[in-house]
Amino acid sequence: MRRAAIEEQDRYMVQRQRQFRAAADVVTDAWTRFREVAAVAVIGSVAKPLWKEVPRFSEFRRARIEVWHECSDLDLAVWLDSQKRLGELRRAAAFALREAFEKGTGISVADHQLDVFLIEPVSDAYLGRLCKFSQCPKGKLDCLVPGCGEIAFNKRIAEFTPHADLLAPAQDAMLYTRGVGRVRSALDLPQPC
Repeated sequence: MRRAAIEEQDRYMVQRQRQFRAAADVVTDAWTRFREVAAVAVIGSVAKPLWKEVPRFSEFRRARIEVWHECSDLDLAVWLDSQKRLGELRRAAAFALREAFEKGTGISVADHQLDVFLIEPVSDAYLGRLCKFSQCPKGKLDCLVPGCGEIAFNKRIAEFTPHADLLAPAQDAMLYTRGVGRVRSALDLPQPC
């Protein structure tokens, strides 16, 4: 494999993470208008400096060539005092991402690439996920999971139990805290070495 191809793949992975981080800022700005939003943080691989690994792509996998980790979605944690307006929260995120794309900001992240973890303030208890569907229930297989939709747009995932360290990256990747405002831009999070 040519060195140029490896470098190009690495550049793409870094750029993809940067797009997800820019999208995190766009979505956070949209959510700061909701009084029930207590905090927003980036979690998952978008919150961390990228690391080298053998990817799933066959040409790199066969040759055992390591490239930067592939961020495939944007994991956000949102601390909420109330879950009454989850549908509005979902629409605000989708609208903000679409508007950013249409304005030519270089963000090409779609709302279905968001994975939003709903968290209870103070206890940090996991409450569920923000549903991606436009109505609740939608009549899809996902909607048949016990407890899904008991609170509109609070998605339950079968047999999912959050890892104890789910919110570990949140402290260093907090984007917004009510009473303080914007803490940082996701674009300022650590880059790969």
